[in-house]
Amino acid sequence: MGQRGLVGIVAGLAGALLFASMASGSLLSFALFYLAPLPLMIAALGWSHLAGVIAAVVASVCLAAAFGAWFFLGFLVGVGLPACWLAYLALLARPVGAVSPDGLEWYPVGRLVIWAAVLGALIIVLAIPTFGTDAESFRAGLKVAFDRLLGSGDNTGDAPLLLPGFSDSQEQLDFLVAVVPPVAAVVSTVTSLTNLWLATKIVSISGRLKRPWPDLTAMEFPRFAPILLAAGIAGSFLPDLIGVVASLFACTLLMAYALLGFAVLHATLVGVNGRGLMLAGIYALVAVFGWPALLMALVGLADAAIDIRGRVARKRGSTRSPT
Repeated sequence: MGQRGLVGIVAGLAGALLFASMASGSLLSFALFYLAPLPLMIAALGWSHLAGVIAAVVASVCLAAAFGAWFFLGFLVGVGLPACWLAYLALLARPVGAVSPDGLEWYPVGRLVIWAAVLGALIIVLAIPTFGTDAESFRAGLKVAFDRLLGSGDNTGDAPLLLPGFSDSQEQLDFLVAVVPPVAAVVSTVTSLTNLWLATKIVSISGRLKRPWPDLTAMEFPRFAPILLAAGIAGSFLPDLIGVVASLFACTLLMAYALLGFAVLHATLVGVNGRGLMLAGIYALVAVFGWPALLMALVGLADAAIDIRGRVARKRGSTRSPT
């Protein structure tokens, strides 16, 4: 355990520093903050899940010592354990004989994406009780927090900060209360997957990655994924906290299907002139406006229903390898 323990300690210190950089308030600190799971995933993928768990605990202890005991549980549950779990799943494999070149079937990428979506929503769900125990108190608690953040509740006499597009602070607070929780869940999902991709790339370059690099364009979701999405969308119409929680899962699962839509797009545009420019344009549209991600989610859902990639592959006279 010597080397794994040392790697875990170093990775934990790095993760704590990245997370704590948010205290500086600079623009760069936001990017560094979202990279906090990266050292933990590198440790778990390159040296074992035990090194990842050690890193998560070390980072949590350091943050608790620097900022208060609450940060131990906050980092461990919100960052450390989800990062370790995704890295652990990424290295799961089972023997399949001669079907695979290495004789192993690795944990499917599609299931990793679904796990990231579930964890992204769950992290926000676990934070709900810190604001309230029912929908009304939760929204009221969030409103108070945003009110203080934007300066309208600081008793200084200064006018509150108004974001572009809002005429008064009450309208702005109502908007933030409705939008921030699902956006936070989606951001958590995307950052988890981004960090997992970066960690896998880094460990692969170092030669320590046991798993062969997967074909991301061939990603497929398990059969229960559409049922989860449908349940989340239907549940979002229910009253009280049940509706709030269900809406979080619906949003993260829609984001997962948007990623599947991008995989479909990459696969179907192979060999098309101007492919790079088209992909760059679509990514830019999603990054700038956000709502085109819903169109990509529809593409992902359509592929799950009618196998767009398979149809395109057959039309080209080729076959698509199963995941």
